[in-house]
Amino acid sequence: MSKYRSIQSSRRPPASGRRPVSRLTKGDLQTCVEMLRTYHRQFQTFFQRREQWRWSWLYLCGQLSELERKTIEPMVLHLLGSVRNAVRAVQQFIGRSPWPTEPMLAHLQLSIALHLGDPDGVVIADGSGFPKQGEHSVGVAHQYCGHIGKIANCQQGVFLVYASARGYTFLDERLYLPEDWFVADTRARWSEWGIPTTQRFQTEPALALEMIVNLVNRAILPFRWVACDETYGKNPVFLAGIETLGKWYLAEVPANTRVWQHTPRVEPPGPGLWGRPRLHPRVTPTAARPQELRQLIRQLPATQWRRYTIKEGSKGPMTFEFACLRVTPVRDTLPAPRSWALIRRSLADTPEVKFYLSNAPATCAPQALMTLSGQRWPVETVLEEAKGEVGMDHYETRTWVGWHHHMMQTFMAHWFLVQGQLHFQKKSGHNHSSSPPIGGAST
Repeated sequence: MSKYRSIQSSRRPPASGRRPVSRLTKGDLQTCVEMLRTYHRQFQTFFQRREQWRWSWLYLCGQLSELERKTIEPMVLHLLGSVRNAVRAVQQFIGRSPWPTEPMLAHLQLSIALHLGDPDGVVIADGSGFPKQGEHSVGVAHQYCGHIGKIANCQQGVFLVYASARGYTFLDERLYLPEDWFVADTRARWSEWGIPTTQRFQTEPALALEMIVNLVNRAILPFRWVACDETYGKNPVFLAGIETLGKWYLAEVPANTRVWQHTPRVEPPGPGLWGRPRLHPRVTPTAARPQELRQLIRQLPATQWRRYTIKEGSKGPMTFEFACLRVTPVRDTLPAPRSWALIRRSLADTPEVKFYLSNAPATCAPQALMTLSGQRWPVETVLEEAKGEVGMDHYETRTWVGWHHHMMQTFMAHWFLVQGQLHFQKKSGHNHSSSPPIGGAST
C-alpha cells in the first residue's frame, strides 16, 4: 500500500527529484486494503470463471506490491510462495485466457467520469515504446522508442489519458502494428501471436482517433479538448476527425506547417484557361502564398508577444512568452477552417519554440490556449507512474491478447491509486496533488 504514499508525491510535473513522503497511518493502510478488495470486486462480473477473477486479484496485488520487478514469477512467489503450477496458471490467464477488456474499459471510463469528469476535461493522445529483445513479441519492430529516445527494437502503444482539475489517469489503449507486420510472410504467423484476422494496418493517429470516436459514441465521459504532440498534429485526417466530432483540439505541429494569415479565395471546378475542365477546386493563382509558421514568427512585432505563467511546476512557476493569432492552415493544398496559431517560446538564452494549432472558436480566450499548452505533463506523468509504480513495462507476455490484458490490469492498478489519493485528500481536507494551472499573466 506504499503506492498511495508515492503517488501522492508524484502527482506533479515529472522529474521533481523528491522522495515520497508518507502521510498514512496504520489505520489508513488497513483502509487501503479494504478499499482494494471492494474496488476489485466490481470487476468480478467481467470474468467468465471465478479463477480468472482470483488471478486478476493476485496480479493487481503484485502490481501494487513493493517488488522491484513486477513480472509474473516474482509476483506469484512473493504472494503465494512455491505453489505448484501457479506461475503457469497466471501466465495462461494473462497470455491466452479469453476474458474481454472492452467492457472493463467502459466500466473504468464510467468510474473516471464519476470521480474526475469535467465538461472542460482534456483527452490527451500519446504513444509510448516498450523495448524488447528478439522478434517474438507481437508488434515488435525496429522503430523510434520515445521511452529511450532513439530507434530501437520495441513495441509501440497508443494511449489516451484523461485530465481535469481533479486528476488524471488512463482511458484507453491500442497496440500499434507496423506495416511490416502485414506482409504475407509475417501475416502467415499471426495465429502464433493470436492477432485477429480482421486486424488492418492503422497509423498511430488513426488508432488514437478511433479511440476518441469510441469515447464520443459512448457518451460516458465529458470532455471538450483533445491535446496531442506533433505525431498527431501533423496528420490532417486526425485533426479533421476531431473537428467532425465537435471537439476542440490543441495540437503541437511542426515548424514548417504552412498557413495563410488571411483566407485565400478558392476557385470551384470548371473550365480551364485552355478549355480543359478543372476537376478539383484550387486556390486562385493570384492569392498570397502560404507561409511556414517558423517564417511567420520572424514577422511578429514585439507587441504581439505576451509573457504568461501556465502553471506552478515542481521547480517554480512555468512561464513562457506566447504569440496567439488567427490563421488559415493549408490542408491538402486548400484552406482548412480558420484556426488559432499559438507560438510558445521559453525564456532561456537559446529559447525553445513550440508551435500549435487549434480549431477552438474565435471567441476562445487566448489564455485558455496558453494554459492548455502545458497539458502535456499529465500523460508523461501517468506513463511515468505506471512504469515506475505498477510495472507497466515489466510484462513478458508476447501475445496480442496478453498485451491488452496486461494493459487493462495496469489501468486498473493506476486508477485505484488515483482513487485512493482522492479519498485521502477528501478525508484530510488537504490537496497534496500538484497545483492546477494558474493561468496568470506575468509582468
